Amino acid sequence: MCGIVAIHSPTKRIDSGSIAASVSELIARGPDEQNSWLSADGKTGLGHARLSIIDLNTGTQPISTDDGHLHIVHNGEFYDYERITLELKQRG
Repeated sequence: MCGIVAIHSPTKRIDSGSIAASVSELIARGPDEQNSWLSADGKTGLGHARLSIIDLNTGTQPISTDDGHLHIVHNGEFYDYERITLELKQRG
């Protein structure tokens, strides 16, 4: 099972090292890859420790929209991803 970290501070900036340290503490839950993201204003941070089970090449997180406006982390697999992928490709 993967590990996730989310930190939000409405009043002061988050130290990017604290996110990285939090993710490194989760290495037993996600030994295959560890990444983090910090918002431009430094008040929101996300981190992910990945355990690769399916889709070893494209599971890097945090996940961002193409324009970089939205960012998420999630734990686990997308069930029924093959049908969902086909449906989304058909929609364009």
